[in-house]
Amino acid sequence: MSPTYSIIIPAYNEGRELPATLQAIRAAMAEVSASGECIVVDNHSSDDTAEVARAHGADLVVYEPINQIARARNAGAAESRGRYLIFIDADTRIQPELLAEALRQLDHGDCVGGGSVVRFEGAVGLIGRFGIGLWERISKLTRVAAGSFLFCLREAFYAVGGYDEALYASEEVRFSRQIKRWGAKRGLCFRILDLAPVMTSARKLQWYSGLQILGWVGLMIVLPFAVRSRKLCGFWYDRPKVET
Repeated sequence: MSPTYSIIIPAYNEGRELPATLQAIRAAMAEVSASGECIVVDNHSSDDTAEVARAHGADLVVYEPINQIARARNAGAAESRGRYLIFIDADTRIQPELLAEALRQLDHGDCVGGGSVVRFEGAVGLIGRFGIGLWERISKLTRVAAGSFLFCLREAFYAVGGYDEALYASEEVRFSRQIKRWGAKRGLCFRILDLAPVMTSARKLQWYSGLQILGWVGLMIVLPFAVRSRKLCGFWYDRPKVET
């Protein structure tokens, strides 16, 4: 029997983050009655991502050789069996209440998908607090989901062609807009949930200075086509030689 939902986790060199993420996901899955599966996509990692995923509860580990998050998410979806798809980043922890509410929304029959508000783990500085607060306002106002947690109907995912593999960043924004339009034509809404925010790593705030982060944001605003360049999207792909 096919599972009701599939959780898909794209992972590039995430051996450190996956244990906590998978522990939270497994705890959430244990609290809902619907059957589910957990898929980790090893996106051409050079660390022990695949081994860690298998050791900490992934039902399936998929390998995607091209290092691009849109391809990794699509590769996981291609191997999934659930009629609901839930995409969770490898450095993001969820609560059981959020998984239960996402499934309830999809079960209700009037929802095509949605996302969740996001919080950083631990204490963050002014830039982090401002950025996460601004994103929450934008997300709720425009009904666009953050990539850290996005859920949708399988039918909608394939109707819009999945995540756009021409993009190296902001692919979740485009995908949200596409399935939102697809759903609207069928009387289905796209919801941003706020009852149990996802907790995501603030590691980029340690890796990069406030000025560097503002510089990346400015680049995306001034040169929106930069999301089509792997080189110009290094903020999302490059890692420091020694992670803190």
